Amino acid sequence: MQSLTILGATGSIGLSTLDVIARHCAQFKLFAVTGNTNVEGMVRICQKYQPKVVVMVDEQAALAVKNQIAPNIEVLVGEEGLISVSSDPQVTTVMAAIVGGAGLKPTLAAAEAGKRILLANKESLVMSGELFLDKVKSHGATLLPVDSEHNAIFQALPLSVQNGGQLTDAGVNKILLTGSGGPFLNTDLATFSSITPEQAVAHPNWSMGAKISVDSATMMNKGLEFIEARLLFNADFEQIEVVIHPQSIIHSMVSYDDGSVLAQMGRPDMRTPIAHCLSYPERIFSGVEPLDFSKMKDFSFQAPDFTRFPNLRLALEASKLGQAATTALNASNEVTVAEFLSQNLRFTDIHKYNELALETFAGLKAESLDDIVALDSEVRDWQLAKVKEGRL
Repeated sequence: MQSLTILGATGSIGLSTLDVIARHCAQFKLFAVTGNTNVEGMVRICQKYQPKVVVMVDEQAALAVKNQIAPNIEVLVGEEGLISVSSDPQVTTVMAAIVGGAGLKPTLAAAEAGKRILLANKESLVMSGELFLDKVKSHGATLLPVDSEHNAIFQALPLSVQNGGQLTDAGVNKILLTGSGGPFLNTDLATFSSITPEQAVAHPNWSMGAKISVDSATMMNKGLEFIEARLLFNADFEQIEVVIHPQSIIHSMVSYDDGSVLAQMGRPDMRTPIAHCLSYPERIFSGVEPLDFSKMKDFSFQAPDFTRFPNLRLALEASKLGQAATTALNASNEVTVAEFLSQNLRFTDIHKYNELALETFAGLKAESLDDIVALDSEVRDWQLAKVKEGRL
């Protein structure tokens, strides 16, 4: 039986994970769940699933949760609590689903404790790159990708590459990283400056949190996934191609030297990759029904337009420039998306501020965890000041 900590339990990935494990009580038990400020959501989770430990990052939220749940459930607070439930000896598996850079330290703690890590927090890998992967390897941890695209690639790769082998040795020609193009794939570019947060979070296929939905609308999400894919699958820049697939049925593909292309397909429901990672190398029912091909009318593909999606271009550039560039771009993007959602920036300003951050910080040092954390903090403070000044 796996004993599970869910980092970011009140978010969409966390709730989907809870749904899957509830279908397989003989295989999974819930040790800990974590959240930030969503008291109501966390109380519902505790009442329904009865974890042993709850962590709330916000101290007031922790007190509010403690007053509303059973006294036998331990309540911890802050980053220290996140690290504790990620590395606890009772835990075998950690679902890393905290959005953004806040997930870095607890996910690293899980790696250092040799846990089975189900990685849904792409920012942790984008921020820390080889440092994170080195900790996974040196401490005997297991890393399985939950993102639908990376999970699809993982499933379509041969076992030798799943276990760390080289793409070229396995006859892999190219990884085809698919993306829907989000809600503005066919929107008139002249209207982009007036796009509202409500429009940006209305994804046509997926149900996601606000930050990830905006990243999908700008295709920064795909850029971060490109960076992550290079690290996860030890790929060169030229070995990955981004392809827009608006229907979100093919979640990614792997092209082989003999002309074969293997595609992983399924409904746009995160319970499928979650169930795959939870049970790997076996298969369990996720709650998602199989595709009905008789009802599928259209499969279309196209290359991304960098004029429409300049954030994708920035992320690809950052992946060439190295760790400081990807760390800085990720930090900047978290600030600019938050400011857009707060209506302090226009949609078209997101990439402009991100580009300025990339130009300013790409050449700095980012070799150790201290370097990365310091750079991340510096970029956030610098970018927030720029936004408040209102000048590019």
